[in-house]
Order: sequence, then structure tokens, then C-alpha cells
Amino acid sequence: MSERVFNFSSGPAVLPLPVLEQAQRDLLALPGVGMSVLEISHRSKPFDEILATTDANLRKLLGIPENYRVLFFQGGAALQFSMIPMNLLRDSGRTAEYLVTGSWGKKAKQEAALEGPVRAVWDGADTAYNRLPRPDELKLSPDAAYLHVTSNETIQGVQMSTDPRQAGVAPPADVPLICDSSSDILSRTVPIADYGMVYACAQKNAGPAGVTAVIIRDDLVQRSPKSLPGILSYQAFAENDSRYNTPCVFGIYIVMLVTRWLLEEVGGLEKMAAQNAAKARLLYDVLDASDGFYRGHAEPSCRSLMNVTFRLPSDDLEKRFLKAAEAQQLFQLKGHRSVGGIRASIYNAMPREGVERLAAVMRDFQKQSG
Repeated sequence: MSERVFNFSSGPAVLPLPVLEQAQRDLLALPGVGMSVLEISHRSKPFDEILATTDANLRKLLGIPENYRVLFFQGGAALQFSMIPMNLLRDSGRTAEYLVTGSWGKKAKQEAALEGPVRAVWDGADTAYNRLPRPDELKLSPDAAYLHVTSNETIQGVQMSTDPRQAGVAPPADVPLICDSSSDILSRTVPIADYGMVYACAQKNAGPAGVTAVIIRDDLVQRSPKSLPGILSYQAFAENDSRYNTPCVFGIYIVMLVTRWLLEEVGGLEKMAAQNAAKARLLYDVLDASDGFYRGHAEPSCRSLMNVTFRLPSDDLEKRFLKAAEAQQLFQLKGHRSVGGIRASIYNAMPREGVERLAAVMRDFQKQSG
């Protein structure tokens, strides 16, 4: 198959076509370098420029203050689930608090428990993670090591539509707010100064699998215990400019291209957010008009703009729907293996045309299915 289909995968996910085309043009040799980005040293001047440009682009897009470091790791969000408590909970004498709004928040809490005491300030398991908590349901401690939240749960399709503090999820002043923003980073503006740390694996909205961005406040960098191996220390990575070991050079290069695309072609995160909201509305309008034929998992007030999750009346209809979608070149719509159903991941790079076609297939399939 030589023509591109519409890829609704939750990650690794669709990348902007201009980014892929630029990478293709430069793959054999970066302009003025004579070597592929796959071949250059992580300590070379060309990579110095790539790293500096990526840092600058992220700072401009997200308004990152000067007292924050941008670090790049491998290991995905899964490694951060362990690094966060290793660096900020171990030997602190405190308890880490977790807001558990879906599968990834649950996983993060489980990993943290291997390093020290943890507590769920709220857990949505009783309602199958279909909503966010009300402010009066939260019980936050003034002396917690940190409060961890997940801004968007890809599996359940639940998202914090606003900054957690605006949504009433505000820890006391001395408690750092840490956010796993893996699946909605760069999809909207974020008040970074409200957080102690924001982290995201790249393969949803920011780049390919293999690189993870960590935006962390300087004082938290200094909390890394000296007993930690350097490969697991935020302080060691900060001191070595993300090059404690050989970083994912190609992955960071693609993040540079994606951030450049957002700045120069999209026009910034406010415009990207408007496009994302319009795309999501196309699908949620079909769900709401289907008289229950399509049943969204998330409560309307908590619906994700990144991952639209829903069920059909039967497993057989879901299988037939997936085949009908693939006949229209719409792929990777099957829901996560843990929950089933349908999941349309419509990240930044998903063209509106693909979402429009999916909405049309949904309407036609309902008519044909009676």
C-alpha cells in the first residue's frame, strides 16, 4: 500500500505530513552537514543546534519560564512513573498523592508505591473511569511530596478540559503539581508555572516513539537523591544537558520539526486547540444524535478532545463497523484491549478530512444497521 490512510492509532500516532516530508528530504544528509540525522554524534554541533532549537520551540509554544529545565529521556512515560517517586518521594518522609482518573493514572500510582507511601486523593474505578472528580470529593494533604495528575486518559477518553487548578484540583502551595501530559501535550496552551513538572512521551502529539520530554522546575531538579544512579536522576540529566547517555537523536529531531510546524504552519497552540475542538465536535455530535446507538464512555463534561471512545450495541456490530471503516481507509479504530469498543484518536496531526470521513461512516453505518 503506497497511499497514506487515515491513522487513528492512539500511539505511535499520526505525524504531520510536512514533518514526514521534511524528514524524508533530509534523511540521507542534513543540509550543510553531509550526514544523516541517524548518523550524527549526539555531541556534534549539528545536534547542539537541534537540541537548542527544540528547547526554544517548546519554550515559545508553552511559555516555559526560565526557572524550568527541558530534559529529554528515553523509556516513555512508563520510566517517568518510576523516576518521579525515585527523585521526589524516596527518603522524603512524605506521602505522594495521586489523582486516579484512568488506566495510566492507576499505573503511575502502582509504580510509585514501590518507592514509598502513596495515597489516592480520588479514584474513579467505581464508575469505570468515565468522569473527573468534583472539587468537594478531593482530600488533599498540605505536606504531600507531590500531587500527580493525568491530563488526558487515552484508554477511557477522559480529559481535564482546563488547567487542574481551574478545575479545582489545586494542591496546597508547597506541594508540587506533576502532570502526565503524554496524550495532550502541545494540543493547547498550558500554564506551566502552575506545575512543578509536566512530562510527555512524544508518540501522541509531539514526535515518534522513543523520546520523552520532561519540563521540570529547578528546585525539583535539586531534590534528586545522591544515591540514585545517574541514568535515573533528573539532576544528572540537567547537569549533562540531556546527554548523560546517548539520547534519542532522531526522535528529538522530529520533535523539533513538529514544534516548528506548530509555530510556523499552524500558528501556535491557541489555533491548534481550536482545530482540535472542531474535529472532536464532529464526532461527539454524531454520538449525541444517535439515540444511544453510539454510547460514549466519558461523561459529556469530561470528554477528551484527543481520544473519542464509544461502544455500539453489540460486539458483532463493532466488528462490522471496523470493517466498514477500513473500507473507507480509516484504520486503528479498535478500542484498547482492556476495555474494547471503538477509539478514535484525533491528535493534532489528524486532518479534519479524516474526522469528517469517520463521522460520515458512523452516520451511514447506523442507518444501514437499523
